Amino acid sequence: MIRVLDKQFSVEESLDSLNLFIRKWFVSRYKEPSPPQRYSFKLIKEKKNILVTAPTGSGKTFSAFMAVLSDLMNMSLANQLEEKVYCIYVSPLRALNNDIYRNLNVPLSEIYADLSIDVKKITVGIRTGDTPTSERQKHLAHPPNILVTTPESLAILLNSPRFMENLKELKYFIIDELHELANNKRGVHLSLSMERLAEAVGHDFVRIGMGATLHPIEDAARFLVGYDRKGNERDCDVVDATWNKKLQFIAMSPVKDIMNAKDEEIENSLYSTMNSIIKKNSTTLIFTNTRSGTERVVYNLAKRYKYGNENIAAHHGSLSRDTRLGVEEMLKKGKLKCVVSSTSLELGIDIGSIDNVIQLGSPKSVARVVQRIGRSGHGFGNPAIGEVIVTNRDDLVECTVMLDSAVKRHLDSFNTPKNALDVLCQHIVGMALNRKWDVDDAYDTIRCSYPYHTLDKQDYFAVLRYLSGMYVGLESRRVYAKIWYDEKEKAFGRRGKLTKLIYYLNLGTIPDEVSVDVVTKENKHIGNIEEEFLARLKPGDTFVLGGRVYRFEYSRVMKAYVSDASGLAPTIPPWYSEQLPLTYELAINIGRFRAEFTEAVSKSAKKEKKLVSKLSRNTLEVNKDAKKILDSMPIDDNAKNSLFNYFMEQLLFAGYVPNDRFMLIEQSVDEESERNLIIFHSLYGRRINDAMSRLFGIKIADMHDTEVGVNITDNGFVIMTPEDVRITGKEIHSIIQELGKADLYKILRENIRRTEMMKRRFRHCAARSFMILRNYRGIKIGVRRQHVNSQAILKAVEEMDPNFPILKETYREIFDDLMDLPRTTKIIKELVEGSIDYKVITSGIPSPFSHMMLTFGEADVIMMSDRRKHLKELRKQVLAKLKEMSK
Repeated sequence: MIRVLDKQFSVEESLDSLNLFIRKWFVSRYKEPSPPQRYSFKLIKEKKNILVTAPTGSGKTFSAFMAVLSDLMNMSLANQLEEKVYCIYVSPLRALNNDIYRNLNVPLSEIYADLSIDVKKITVGIRTGDTPTSERQKHLAHPPNILVTTPESLAILLNSPRFMENLKELKYFIIDELHELANNKRGVHLSLSMERLAEAVGHDFVRIGMGATLHPIEDAARFLVGYDRKGNERDCDVVDATWNKKLQFIAMSPVKDIMNAKDEEIENSLYSTMNSIIKKNSTTLIFTNTRSGTERVVYNLAKRYKYGNENIAAHHGSLSRDTRLGVEEMLKKGKLKCVVSSTSLELGIDIGSIDNVIQLGSPKSVARVVQRIGRSGHGFGNPAIGEVIVTNRDDLVECTVMLDSAVKRHLDSFNTPKNALDVLCQHIVGMALNRKWDVDDAYDTIRCSYPYHTLDKQDYFAVLRYLSGMYVGLESRRVYAKIWYDEKEKAFGRRGKLTKLIYYLNLGTIPDEVSVDVVTKENKHIGNIEEEFLARLKPGDTFVLGGRVYRFEYSRVMKAYVSDASGLAPTIPPWYSEQLPLTYELAINIGRFRAEFTEAVSKSAKKEKKLVSKLSRNTLEVNKDAKKILDSMPIDDNAKNSLFNYFMEQLLFAGYVPNDRFMLIEQSVDEESERNLIIFHSLYGRRINDAMSRLFGIKIADMHDTEVGVNITDNGFVIMTPEDVRITGKEIHSIIQELGKADLYKILRENIRRTEMMKRRFRHCAARSFMILRNYRGIKIGVRRQHVNSQAILKAVEEMDPNFPILKETYREIFDDLMDLPRTTKIIKELVEGSIDYKVITSGIPSPFSHMMLTFGEADVIMMSDRRKHLKELRKQVLAKLKEMSK
């Protein structure tokens, strides 16, 4: 049973749970146990599974380790501590593992320095991909009592018979940063490793999970503890201290009038605001969402305010490991005045004390903004302080609702991939390497894992048939059997001498990726883009590279072929693959806010000359009802005025403000390209809009036998048709009705098959399932060769079996993880039934709420001034029309 606790133990009860020497050290360093520690010390001592969710600086690490160290110290004093692993600690980050290693050894060395008796010391060891061979050999001979490791290294240890002997007495299993693992295949891999480990050692162990922002917290607990072999949910006590840390934050606009301010004024005010915050704090951390944004902010702050390398630095994934470690070390020592990061400092790496966090633009998630701002105020009882600075009106709405949701304690949900067949392949090969398995016994072990609890047995059998070489046609593609499987005996086991080497060298879920060359049809090299960006491109998409606009035509292996698209607006920004999508829960909350705020704004919505004149200057006074709503939200006065004027413009111009229960569909024209526009205001986030835009695009293209362009954002999508193809409102209604009756999975599957996304995702799934190898006998196989091999295999399996397990998994990953087809299906059903209303309007000029969508592709460093110019031009047209309407 999952039990969320609401009553802490007393300070004395908590401290009494600790070993005398551990307690003495703890009280000499800390005034009293923190809130999560007042649950965990006693519960872990009682050998209860526990999940602790709490902000940075709340003592999460010691919540787990103080009780573990106490137990091991008791064993040591009783002369029962042996050279065995009693505790495994797993985190997704090597840097965090290094922190934990240091943070355990410091208190242990201080405790032993005070001991007057000679006892066997508790040992701590670290095992990651960076651990030297000599150190690994040392672990075999003298295993540490506490092993600090990663999901990948743990999976390797499961197939090391000698080391497994050292795990027979395992008592504790700790997962840190559980929120980072529970929503991806790396976490799925770890979950199954835990169940294999429990089966191998012959008993379960105390499972301890730690995370910062987890919702639904009961599902996070299920991910941690899984199920027993009878299918019953294991017990877990949940400590939810997410909101114990006080949050002080505000969404702010750097200027009073976002729309009328000149570019230079916005930029100057933005950097001036940041600098004033930096100056009044010892250390400030700035998040920008993208790597290019990080570099731009560091450059401008240094240039404008004479910051040198000794007091400002960048930190992101494209920098070398040594550079990142150097920045982290300077932060810990308090030497840096400011660090600017994309997303790389979001997790719990020890970076010392941060006074203030600045978030530039929307991080697209309530959980993410809470976690980022929560990096400040590092220390029990210190508030987290931060500012979210926005420079466009859609971000202003988004961030206002985001911070309001945080105040109301509404977090977004994480999404664990379920029944991932490619990850399952890795584990079945690993299991087969260890021993002969009964098919049903193995199935029961696998289903103990939360992500595989609902695994279909036929899918399981299909994986066994693939791995045992029963798909004969694959051998011609050099895909050979990794296991033997006897259907009559209902057993499987190891096959072939090379299988173990293949397993060790190709383990893991993180795909190999490289940059892709961008060339013209004449093979002239233009530059490079990230492979994940290429996976998002469709023929006809336009993007900026080197300051010029290009149209994507097609790709061949690791080359993207383009043509010049000068004069056309870009439809997709270069950082598109970096930015995480708006979460569904936040999108729905924004929709609800739109509905409520529109009702308040509508009380002042009169098409009068005076009102329109004030709108154009952004000086319209906020009415009483709207002011009441805005005053309850964490935003500054500049933001309040801009929000009110934005909604008033939309309401006066279009007559409607779209929300989560009302979809506005606009028919308009792009005068520059002379294309017709169908603008769907579907406020459901990019994952749903990706699926929905494809469905509408397919139907429109088929209906008129034409090619269509698509522009996808979090707030909606735009379908572009040629000048001579104009879609009527009746046709849109007809398409909605058709989609309501159609097999959406089948439609999308046929559409996705020839896309870059399918090619790249199949390669990833094929690599995880050992269909293609990343390393053969110690020789690394390049991504280009992997890609060529995977495409040949893809063609073969499609001809062989449309439901081949790895093909099925690729589509599942695209439709469930990358997109959100289940929710898309539900929304289309509600459109058909009328529980979500929609309205098709014709507007010669696009309405204000569509402007950010139409200029989305220009949201790039190089094109930013062009975007603002475009936005101002669109608004100018809207205001001119409003003046005309008010006569």
